[in-house]
Amino acid sequence: VQLQASGGGLVQAGDSLRLSCVASGRTFSDYSVGWFRRVPGKEREFVISISRNGRFIDYADSVKGRFTISRDNAQNTVYIQMNSLEPGDTAAYYCAATSVLLPRSISSDYFYWGQGTQVTVSS
Repeated sequence: VQLQASGGGLVQAGDSLRLSCVASGRTFSDYSVGWFRRVPGKEREFVISISRNGRFIDYADSVKGRFTISRDNAQNTVYIQMNSLEPGDTAAYYCAATSVLLPRSISSDYFYWGQGTQVTVSS
Protein backbone atom coordinates (compact mmCIF):
# COMPACT_ATOMS: atom_id res chain seq x y z
CA VAL A 1 0.00 0.00 0.00
CA GLN A 2 1.21 3.51 -0.81
CA LEU A 3 0.60 6.32 1.65
CA GLN A 4 0.51 10.06 1.06
CA ALA A 5 0.48 12.38 4.06
CA SER A 6 -0.52 16.03 3.80
CA GLY A 7 -1.88 18.95 5.77
CA GLY A 8 1.16 20.19 7.63
CA GLY A 9 2.00 23.85 7.98
CA LEU A 10 3.12 26.68 10.18
CA VAL A 11 0.72 27.63 12.95
CA GLN A 12 0.76 29.41 16.28
CA ALA A 13 0.48 27.78 19.67
CA GLY A 14 -3.15 27.00 20.44
CA ASP A 15 -4.11 26.59 16.81
CA SER A 16 -5.42 23.46 15.13
CA LEU A 17 -4.39 21.43 12.10
CA ARG A 18 -5.78 18.38 10.38
CA LEU A 19 -3.43 15.98 8.71
CA SER A 20 -4.57 13.48 6.11
CA CYS A 21 -3.11 10.17 5.03
CA VAL A 22 -4.44 8.85 1.76
CA ALA A 23 -3.76 5.24 0.82
CA SER A 24 -3.71 3.51 -2.53
CA GLY A 25 -2.81 0.15 -3.93
CA ARG A 26 -4.49 -2.22 -1.50
CA THR A 27 -7.75 -2.64 0.42
CA PHE A 28 -7.44 0.13 2.95
CA SER A 29 -9.66 -1.50 5.56
CA ASP A 30 -7.13 -4.33 5.83
CA TYR A 31 -4.69 -1.98 7.58
CA SER A 32 -4.38 -0.29 10.90
CA VAL A 33 -2.82 3.13 10.54
CA GLY A 34 -0.54 5.04 12.86
CA TRP A 35 1.08 8.43 12.96
CA PHE A 36 4.59 9.03 14.16
CA ARG A 37 6.65 12.18 14.35
CA ARG A 38 10.32 12.96 14.25
CA VAL A 39 12.42 15.91 15.22
CA PRO A 40 15.96 16.07 13.79
CA GLY A 41 18.39 14.49 16.21
CA LYS A 42 15.69 12.63 18.14
CA GLU A 43 14.09 9.23 17.96
CA ARG A 44 10.90 8.76 16.00
CA GLU A 45 7.96 9.10 18.37
CA PHE A 46 4.56 7.42 18.33
CA VAL A 47 1.64 9.83 18.22
CA ILE A 48 -1.65 8.06 17.60
CA SER A 49 -3.06 5.04 15.80
CA ILE A 50 -6.38 3.55 14.73
CA SER A 51 -7.48 -0.01 14.11
CA ARG A 52 -8.61 -1.39 10.80
CA ASN A 53 -12.29 -0.91 11.59
CA GLY A 54 -11.80 2.37 13.43
CA ARG A 55 -13.11 1.07 16.74
CA PHE A 56 -9.83 1.04 18.64
CA ILE A 57 -7.49 3.95 19.10
CA ASP A 58 -4.17 4.27 20.88
CA TYR A 59 -2.69 7.60 21.95
CA ALA A 60 0.64 8.81 23.18
CA ASP A 61 0.23 10.43 26.59
CA SER A 62 1.58 13.69 25.20
CA VAL A 63 -1.36 14.13 22.82
CA LYS A 64 -4.27 12.74 24.83
CA GLY A 65 -7.09 15.23 25.01
CA ARG A 66 -5.64 17.27 22.13
CA PHE A 67 -5.34 14.93 19.14
CA THR A 68 -7.96 12.64 17.67
CA ILE A 69 -7.85 10.22 14.79
CA SER A 70 -10.54 8.98 12.43
CA ARG A 71 -10.74 7.08 9.21
CA ASP A 72 -12.95 6.92 6.17
CA ASN A 73 -12.36 3.56 4.56
CA ALA A 74 -14.55 4.47 1.61
CA GLN A 75 -12.16 7.36 0.88
CA ASN A 76 -9.02 5.41 1.85
CA THR A 77 -8.12 8.19 4.22
CA VAL A 78 -7.10 8.58 7.85
CA TYR A 79 -7.30 11.97 9.52
CA ILE A 80 -5.52 13.26 12.58
CA GLN A 81 -7.11 16.31 14.14
CA MET A 82 -4.60 18.22 16.18
CA ASN A 83 -5.97 20.84 18.57
CA SER A 84 -4.29 23.09 21.11
CA LEU A 85 -1.00 22.71 19.35
CA GLU A 86 2.14 23.39 21.31
CA PRO A 87 5.68 24.22 20.19
CA GLY A 88 6.65 20.74 21.38
CA ASP A 89 4.45 19.30 18.63
CA THR A 90 6.78 20.69 16.00
CA ALA A 91 8.04 17.77 13.92
CA ALA A 92 7.74 15.94 10.65
CA TYR A 93 4.66 13.73 10.86
CA TYR A 94 4.55 10.37 9.12
CA CYS A 95 1.65 7.98 8.59
CA ALA A 96 2.24 4.26 8.47
CA ALA A 97 0.17 1.14 7.88
CA THR A 98 0.23 -2.38 9.26
CA SER A 99 -1.95 -5.40 8.61
CA VAL A 100 -2.25 -6.03 12.35
CA LEU A 101 -5.88 -5.84 13.52
CA LEU A 102 -5.39 -3.53 16.50
CA PRO A 103 -3.61 -0.17 16.65
CA ARG A 104 0.11 -0.35 17.35
CA SER A 105 2.50 2.11 18.94
CA ILE A 106 5.79 0.53 17.90
CA SER A 107 7.22 1.74 14.62
CA SER A 108 8.77 -1.62 13.75
CA ASP A 109 5.25 -3.11 13.61
CA TYR A 110 4.50 -0.96 10.56
CA PHE A 111 5.45 -2.12 7.09
CA TYR A 112 4.37 0.79 4.94
CA TRP A 113 5.30 4.42 5.40
CA GLY A 114 4.35 7.66 3.74
CA GLN A 115 6.56 10.69 3.31
CA GLY A 116 6.50 13.20 6.12
CA THR A 117 4.51 16.39 6.36
CA GLN A 118 6.05 19.16 8.42
CA VAL A 119 4.19 20.74 11.30
CA THR A 120 5.72 23.82 12.88
CA VAL A 121 4.14 25.45 15.91
CA SER A 122 5.41 28.87 16.90
CA SER A 123 5.10 30.21 20.43
